[in-house]
Amino acid sequence: MWREIEPDQQINVEVDGHNLVVYSFGEGDEVLLCLNGGPGLPCDYLRDAHGWLKDKGLRVVAFDQLGTGASDRPEDPSLWDITRYVAEVETVRQALDLGRVHLLGHSWGGWLAIEYAIYHPHALKTMILENTVGDIPHLSQELERLRGALGSETVAMMQRHEAMGTLDHPQYQAAITLLNYRHVCRLDEWPAPVTRSLGDWNMGPYTTMQGPNEFLYVGNLKNWNRLQEMADFTMPVLITTGQHDELTPACAMRMKMALKDAALHVFPNSSHMPFYEEPHAYFPVLLDFLQRHRG
Repeated sequence: MWREIEPDQQINVEVDGHNLVVYSFGEGDEVLLCLNGGPGLPCDYLRDAHGWLKDKGLRVVAFDQLGTGASDRPEDPSLWDITRYVAEVETVRQALDLGRVHLLGHSWGGWLAIEYAIYHPHALKTMILENTVGDIPHLSQELERLRGALGSETVAMMQRHEAMGTLDHPQYQAAITLLNYRHVCRLDEWPAPVTRSLGDWNMGPYTTMQGPNEFLYVGNLKNWNRLQEMADFTMPVLITTGQHDELTPACAMRMKMALKDAALHVFPNSSHMPFYEEPHAYFPVLLDFLQRHRG
């Protein structure tokens, strides 16, 4: 299963006059192009979870999105826009001459994958939507339900701090920490690639596009909804999620119902990272899907 390995290639790609760092594992025409979550996270956690799939005959490619990791980190807020990120993905695909790819998007990377598929459907063999959503307003409703499980007094406290802008208060941060361990990663000890990515989080893209934390969406994507456009997708799609995911199974079900050709798998003991929480269940599902759609 997953293990940290050194990439076979590290490639620099110019995007908008800035440098991106791309990591490639393995070789061949069956390319798994990975778009990690965030926004603002280095790709370590997703790259290191999936790089070993080169042993299964796949070429696995991931990259630090602009503003993250080893890539350039400009501070212009106008760059934190999903349309610009779509162009970034296409630039990477063309620069590495990847041809048609299996596009894997996790969390924010799933929103980006969906947006990319709207504009570049012919570049895709398949799409894997991991722990993501197609309708952020619906997600916001689901997050209110998850917050509600903390109890009415805790919710009232959180709403008070959100209204006052005192999100760094220890009370509020304690509630967010509990929600993270329930709905982001349920492991007692988070894997090193996860803590490494989180420790190098660029909050500029994150707060601009999403908001101050995983459970409050107030950024420029707060009204993003592509379920109607997803109805036109013709490529095979695999949707995966965890029973306890912050981006809930109900959100995953909405995507499945919008798509023509989609399979949905819910991992019962996972939250937002089944590839770490239940790797022995997750990877066979992914590999079976990719095997059936090679070529």
